[in-house]
Amino acid sequence: MSGGASGGVSGADGHTDSAAFCTNLVRGHDFVRYASSLFAPADRRRALLALYAFNVEISRVRDQVSQPLPGEIRLQWWTDMLAGEGDGGAEGNPVAAELLRAVNERRLPVEPLARLIEEHQFDLYNDPMPTLAALEGYVTDTSSALFMLAARIAGPPSAEVEHLARHAGLAQGFAEVIAALPRDASRRQLFLPLQLLESHGSGMEEVFAGQQTPRTRAALDQLIGEARQHLDTAMTLLADVAPDQRPVFLPLALSRRDLERMSRADADLFVPQMRSRLSILWTLWRASRSDMFRGG
Repeated sequence: MSGGASGGVSGADGHTDSAAFCTNLVRGHDFVRYASSLFAPADRRRALLALYAFNVEISRVRDQVSQPLPGEIRLQWWTDMLAGEGDGGAEGNPVAAELLRAVNERRLPVEPLARLIEEHQFDLYNDPMPTLAALEGYVTDTSSALFMLAARIAGPPSAEVEHLARHAGLAQGFAEVIAALPRDASRRQLFLPLQLLESHGSGMEEVFAGQQTPRTRAALDQLIGEARQHLDTAMTLLADVAPDQRPVFLPLALSRRDLERMSRADADLFVPQMRSRLSILWTLWRASRSDMFRGG
């Protein structure tokens, strides 16, 4: 397998094997999106899981390499594959094969997928996220793009869906940056905007020390506030999209729960928090039963 490709699958029915590979990959590495796909229309799940498996592959490149160059090569393979260039194509790569199937069947635009790959090049280096605007751009082209593409799999595209997807992605993405702070700090990687830290008298080394201080907490509280505003907007906009598209946004129920916990004065955001799969399923199931996600 060339470049950033995963290993292939074997068996009499390669298409079925590829779909199962994607399902298992998402279940193992992104259980929130896997679980949310269970609430989507059955005929859309395969394409959703292909999209989410692609995201898993791109997001974890940073964890699979020790130097930036091999990571750049892996990401370039995916870029070339989407463009129909390079050697190898999608043959033998179950995620690439399933993604192309989803793109063709659901008529997904390729440009957002290519931008998602490009944004994740940032992950390979230890340069700090410079500003809140830079973080918004990163999250818009990653988390928001995933919501938008998933919603297009579940239903027709619209300006209302794209507006919702942008705010949903910013809420979820900001919450994930905060949740990942203990891990990122341990490897001296900074997604928390440096300008935001410095505006509160803090800086990189204070974050990398791994101890919450009043200055770092003030910066984090500002980002939490931004995330909650985007979440409130997204939950309001949810009423404007088709019922079949609403399950795509179920992960917002977990973002809401996480942001509520993070907002508590006694929360130490440098202590890792683990979600159990049972807790994730319970939260998503309860949200799925609400009028907001069912459409009344």
